[in-house]
Amino acid sequence: MELQGKSVFGGIAIGKLSIYNKGENVVKRSKVDDVEAEVKRFEEAKETAKAQLKGLYDKAMKEVGEANAQIFDVHQMMLDDLDYVESIENMIRSQGINAEFAVATTGDNFSEMFAAMDDDYMRARAADVKDISNRVVSVLQGAEEGGIDSSEPVILVADDLAPSETVQLDKSLVLSFVTRHGSTNSHTAILARTMNIPALIGIDYSDDVNGKFAIVDGYEGKLIIEPDEETLKIYEEKKHADEEKARLLLELRGKENVTLDGKKINLYANIGGVGDVADVLKNDAGGIGLFRSEFLYLGSNDFPTEEEQFKAYRTVAENMAGKKVIIRTLDLGADKQVDYFSLGNEENPALGYRAIRICLTQPEIFKTQLRAIFRASYYGNISIMYPMIISVDEVHEIKAIVAEVKKELDEAGIPYGNVEQGIMIETPAAVLMSEELGKEVDFFSIGTNDLTQYTLACDRQNPKLERFNDAHHPAVLKAIQMTIENGHKGGAWVGICGELGADTTLTETFLRMGVDELSVSPSRILAVREKIRTTDLSK
Repeated sequence: MELQGKSVFGGIAIGKLSIYNKGENVVKRSKVDDVEAEVKRFEEAKETAKAQLKGLYDKAMKEVGEANAQIFDVHQMMLDDLDYVESIENMIRSQGINAEFAVATTGDNFSEMFAAMDDDYMRARAADVKDISNRVVSVLQGAEEGGIDSSEPVILVADDLAPSETVQLDKSLVLSFVTRHGSTNSHTAILARTMNIPALIGIDYSDDVNGKFAIVDGYEGKLIIEPDEETLKIYEEKKHADEEKARLLLELRGKENVTLDGKKINLYANIGGVGDVADVLKNDAGGIGLFRSEFLYLGSNDFPTEEEQFKAYRTVAENMAGKKVIIRTLDLGADKQVDYFSLGNEENPALGYRAIRICLTQPEIFKTQLRAIFRASYYGNISIMYPMIISVDEVHEIKAIVAEVKKELDEAGIPYGNVEQGIMIETPAAVLMSEELGKEVDFFSIGTNDLTQYTLACDRQNPKLERFNDAHHPAVLKAIQMTIENGHKGGAWVGICGELGADTTLTETFLRMGVDELSVSPSRILAVREKIRTTDLSK
């Protein structure tokens, strides 16, 4: 039997199917005699759940990096949300009911409320509030956590997997993820990419598949259940070929990123935090082309201090031992919201108050980050880039603020390094102004995710638009070419740090355009290096 779904990460997996045991709880309503004792019981369960989430955060930091661990910080904050807590406690007191029922009911109500909102970010919180509520109920009932019911590696099948579930899994027992629901940007998909294993979504499996032998084709998005001998043999050969290719890629460690005809290019990595540096070094990246500094803000309950930021930037710079580290200043707004910024709801958040617009209208926040970056630059090779630029005037305004920061550091006798400054090209305005902008900065980094969104007028958070949001669209490629040519005219070097940078079907195209640098996820470094080294631009 063959089921068709959608691939979120390529590869071949062969093994038994195992339906994930969610350890779900049946919650019944019952009356209690002592409502205050029941409220206290809830509060103790809430604190236990928070302690569990702290443990999951620490575990996730080690296994999947800071960026992917932040969700557990968010869940801890949600458990302390005043509206959520008061709803549960009021229900216990006013109705005289058990804590389990009050938590489950509140979780359902809040989830439905979030799911009905217009904002994509808030809709995504619907699953999170259900997850934290299920955790508290589990604590109250003394239930065992869900898990994999197997002692051998399996293809894990589930309706969907919450972040807390994916982190708790014994990764050595997972060959592949297969889910009915989810998206290409779900936590399960992110984990699959981090673990470098195939994953499928949209597979409408039946419950009787548990324990059956199967093949996951992560290239074609297929789940083949109980394959015949001939099919099995074909896929075993494909899997062996994949393993051999991975082994050969490891031999590219230490090799130059140079084409057959001698053109060299810098190949850097994208990171979300300090925890990702190990993967950067393991995969032999030449530097860090995008340090998403906003994750320091997303993972905090309040504005991160200058000292907190300085320590993070310094640690990364020192670990990279002189290799370039390009830090993007905070890129918040749109799909990345932080409560303590009080950004407010917007009709069109992708076109709204975000990124450099926040920094230029709240310069004290901006200056705190710049001071931290410049201080850290003394300990390594740090560069800065500014997101969502649309004009030369913005660059002039940034330069004036940078001059103030340098003056303050000089007056305080605080040393700093020679910091290159660049901008992200991710708007059509920046593309059209790229020659003028190239005269003002040291480098460009093309953010292809947003550039595609704005060029094609397609909201990249809207799943209905996936078929229209074509990053290979000729208009997007022309915009990239124009940016590279104009940047060079103005005297800036030009890199690509968006998802397209890792698309090896476009590597030769970018090289022919004259791009100077590609920055990709750490796991894609060696594959892109292989493509560069087998390309001949003289033909």
